[in-house]
Amino acid sequence: MSSRTYRVIVRGVFDGLDDAQRAHLRAHAAEHDLFSAAFTEEGTLSYDDALAAFSHRVVVRVDPGPGEEDDAHTAGQLSAVDRLEAVGLGYRRLRSTVTCMDDVKVNRR
Repeated sequence: MSSRTYRVIVRGVFDGLDDAQRAHLRAHAAEHDLFSAAFTEEGTLSYDDALAAFSHRVVVRVDPGPGEEDDAHTAGQLSAVDRLEAVGLGYRRLRSTVTCMDDVKVNRR
């Protein structure tokens, strides 16, 4: 049985950043601009200089069946949490949206 491909956008708010973390994030903000964000297997973190909110875009593959959308939500949020915690960034208020790419209809002209 083949897997189903989802694009997940996880949005949240940075929490408890210290001055060093803020300085580091601001120094690298251009690399994490929304316009350079892409859906990748590793996930792409985007934010702006205000350092209030962020988004994490990731491609996840889940087994088809009942609850697959919930599995995609969970996998996407875990990807964001892993990415943020790996570099010691605090977060809160995570929410996600998922789109199954296998169900997207492409209109060709």
